[in-house]
Amino acid sequence: MAIDYTKEYDNRARVPEHPQIFARWEADGAAYRAASPKAELRISYGPSPRQTIDFFPGRDAGADAPLAMFIHGGWWRSLSPASFSQMAKGLNENGVSVAVVGYDLAPQVSIAEITEQMRAAALHLWRAHKKHFVAYGHSAGGHLSACLVATDWEMLDPTVPTDLVPAGYGISGVYDTTKLLTTPLNTDLKLTEGTARACSPLFWAVPSGRTFDAVVGGSESNEFLRQSRDFAEAWRQDNVETRYEAIGSANHFSVLDPLTDPDSAMTKRIAEMARQTALMDR
Repeated sequence: MAIDYTKEYDNRARVPEHPQIFARWEADGAAYRAASPKAELRISYGPSPRQTIDFFPGRDAGADAPLAMFIHGGWWRSLSPASFSQMAKGLNENGVSVAVVGYDLAPQVSIAEITEQMRAAALHLWRAHKKHFVAYGHSAGGHLSACLVATDWEMLDPTVPTDLVPAGYGISGVYDTTKLLTTPLNTDLKLTEGTARACSPLFWAVPSGRTFDAVVGGSESNEFLRQSRDFAEAWRQDNVETRYEAIGSANHFSVLDPLTDPDSAMTKRIAEMARQTALMDR
């Protein structure tokens, strides 16, 4: 039986209460910024107004504090960092500093251009902090986190460590965008068979020694479950340390909730990855 990709990737239809969830995210993000007097907001890393970094220092963070970057989702075409400031909370409480990054949206830019913007944000973090870091993100942000892990950074800047982002944590990521070609999403994404394959980290050669966790909500569509499961298996074949997990009964949006809890398994896992990454700079 043919797969209905439009239905499989329509998360808003699968979660009718998504408007309330989005409103909660916006309110929680504003509240966390208000409660974070040491945060540095809207640091510019590129020429457009959306190319910004909100930096939230970890609790009692010193010069050697681990660093992580959070990348929001929205199918590369919606949402903004302001709705996700609280996704730094759990890690901040574990002493990890978090950069919540923004990017331009489709259809004004392509997925390939957004990927380059995330690389520019990563280089900005290196120049500002001189630290390796973990990338973690949701949905489109999971895809972009994987892209950063697979990047050969010395090809972009020979003064930067080639393993600048040695570890990533993708939450409900889409790592094979060829499956989106026939969906309404492609009206904005404007993918072709060639560009879809080129911007899919599933097909990229990945340097050995990297680490990537691909997790997904247990009640998400079969396609989202498959995307994370197949991606973890594919990168494992390239000698990447990967882990796949379907998280309980979480849907595509509630799967993010553990990031606000400093004691959740998700937060503890990313914090440990960040601490291991920080050892590379000592």
